Amino acid sequence: QLQASGGGSVQAGGSLRLSCVASGRTLSNYVMGWFRQAPGKEREFAAAISRSGGNTLYADSVKGRFSIVRDNAKNTVYLQMNSLKPEDTADYYCAADPARWGSVYKDPSQYDYWGQGTLVTVSS
Repeated sequence: QLQASGGGSVQAGGSLRLSCVASGRTLSNYVMGWFRQAPGKEREFAAAISRSGGNTLYADSVKGRFSIVRDNAKNTVYLQMNSLKPEDTADYYCAADPARWGSVYKDPSQYDYWGQGTLVTVSS
């Protein structure tokens, strides 16, 4: 089970840190991703991190502002979001997939496990 938290309401330019805790699973066995879905839009990729944390991948829209890190000892992956913009407003979902060491990918269809969303609202 994946439990996402940390969403909230912030003004443009602010920061939030999302957390995703895995229970019943050993997080180090999974590539982890963050995806988001804005009202009326399709779910889109935001960031992903390999099992070791050595490889990361970002959507162009968040590159340089968001940072994905993982703490396998705590079975937790984080998404640090800085310089937030109103267009970042969405439900954010974490996802996991058993993967080869070093793999990282952005296609949501490749992720087997999903948590519930946590809402991020950015006002201008």
